[in-house]
Amino acid sequence: MTTTLSANTIFAVAGLLLIYGFYRILQIGKRDPRLPPGPPTIPLFGNMLEIPTTGLGKKFMEWSEKYGKIYSLKVGPGNIIVICDRKAIHELIDKKGTLYSDRPSNMVPLFITRGNHMTMECQTPSWREKRTIITRNLNPKSLDEKHFRIQEAEAVVFMNRLVEEPKKFFPYARLYSSSVASVLAWGFRAKSLESFWFKDVSALIEEWLQAIEPGANPPVDLIPWLWYMPGQWKKRAYRLRDKMDTVWGNARQLVEERRARGDKRECMIDMKLDEYNKVGWPMSQQAFNILFGEIMEAGSDTTANQILTIILALAKSKKIQERAREEIDRVCGVERTPLFSDFEQLPYINAIVKEGLRWRPTSDLGLPHTVTKDDWYDGMLIPKGSTIFVGVWAMHNDETYYPDHDVFDPDRFINHRKLANDYAVGPDYEHRDKAVTEARLTFILHHYGYGGGRRICPGLHLAERSMWRITAKLLWAFEFDEPIDEETGEIKPLDTNAYTSANLVCPLPFDVRIKLRSPAHGEVIKRELASAEEFLSQYE
Repeated sequence: MTTTLSANTIFAVAGLLLIYGFYRILQIGKRDPRLPPGPPTIPLFGNMLEIPTTGLGKKFMEWSEKYGKIYSLKVGPGNIIVICDRKAIHELIDKKGTLYSDRPSNMVPLFITRGNHMTMECQTPSWREKRTIITRNLNPKSLDEKHFRIQEAEAVVFMNRLVEEPKKFFPYARLYSSSVASVLAWGFRAKSLESFWFKDVSALIEEWLQAIEPGANPPVDLIPWLWYMPGQWKKRAYRLRDKMDTVWGNARQLVEERRARGDKRECMIDMKLDEYNKVGWPMSQQAFNILFGEIMEAGSDTTANQILTIILALAKSKKIQERAREEIDRVCGVERTPLFSDFEQLPYINAIVKEGLRWRPTSDLGLPHTVTKDDWYDGMLIPKGSTIFVGVWAMHNDETYYPDHDVFDPDRFINHRKLANDYAVGPDYEHRDKAVTEARLTFILHHYGYGGGRRICPGLHLAERSMWRITAKLLWAFEFDEPIDEETGEIKPLDTNAYTSANLVCPLPFDVRIKLRSPAHGEVIKRELASAEEFLSQYE
């Protein structure tokens, strides 16, 4: 009898444990009621199956319209908090930087880079050293007193290429930004479309951005055991890791070979090589190579994407071009191209650049943050370890702040006469940017094209100066029009929504008619070419 009772008890306990275990499994993926609201979940997966493999920025906007400007997603046991609210970003990302400035594990990107990518790293001493290298070299003083010559010279080369081969504006815009970045970082020009510094590096960057796009890989950061599952995404990670080591290793070899010939150049890598060879190395050689590769990656791709966006927007609007040229001609005439020293006299150019970053941000959801301890906002729990996304696209298309948000309208920023960093670090998110419309006073807050908080893009000074220079010079020199259908003779309207959907978005290849404003403008461009090429020859 005792034996039978014991067996029954064991079976009962086992049954209860099984039921409890099953219950606990069903809780995986379930949303804690204290979390921000969000889409309905299903057991185990949460919202995992609803997250698209591409175009996540626009999906974030769709969800924000349904569940609110702060909402949560469940991916297995993990939490994603999406913030599409300016006040919340100010209160959390900006004011609580010590809690919200780390990165989630980023398993795939850090595997590819062997743990050595500054943008993806947490706030370690290594991360601080790397960020300091960038901020000390790409600060406004260095750019305006020294590096501006590189940007000006490459801009002159770019304009001359457009005179000779206007149909190649798409690759030449990318070549311009790549060459500026490669000179500053590595001391070499990207002289042509076949150059190693353009062709090989651009191919690597394109693969890298596709590999790290949110949704391109299983959610291994939130469900680590998925890393051990096979798949094409994993084969790509292994292949890309070897390719990255090869490309940046070849770049470093070219640097060492010229230095061995006694050819030291005014660039970031030479400066750090001289310093580290003298005082010691704070990082591995591989980490060092990846850092300067990352500088080129960040400095070339984002700027080119925005230049192409502005060309697209200008071709769609003759009125914007005409207004900009009235301003430029009043300052520069036909005698010279605009210079950055003209910045304060050309506020409409600044407004065009800002609206481009608002209208089609080069990153529509930014890179994720993570919170290092439990936090609360407006009665909602933000658990420790949650992945935090800033809904850039959703905020840039918010009708409350940007009526007719899909229209490219520089007047939104016409009274924002400073550079982006002056607004991004403002203490009062409500009043740091004001814009007056004819109808009413509207608070138009600064775009989030450069991110925010302690993770704000350290290269924003370089990027904004490059975009301003190119925009001003292109409008001074050329007219832009939509293409003509050769069979019908009718205008072929450009599709302003035809963009890639990788982590950094770019217009898909498009056609634009580019025409010199006058022979006199062409003569000025040609006259400036010789001195530009002579200056740049030191970096060949």
